[in-house]
Amino acid sequence: MSKVCQVTGKKAIVGNNVSHSKRRTKRKFLPNLFIKKYYLAEEDMWISLKVSAAGIRLISKKGIYKTLKEAQEKGFI
Repeated sequence: MSKVCQVTGKKAIVGNNVSHSKRRTKRKFLPNLFIKKYYLAEEDMWISLKVSAAGIRLISKKGIYKTLKEAQEKGFI
């Protein structure tokens, strides 16, 4: 599975490690992902999502059904 949030679309970005002598080497900044199970009451089923910490907060704010609908429109799911 890829390291992409299924709700917000967050994915790994590239940056630099910078040493004390200012020497730069490439590195990745990975999103803070969790595998969470959510219950969809409308469809009477459990789903498993790979979501970021920001995605978990978004689900608790808007609700799982509305958030999934918006993520599907944006093409994240």
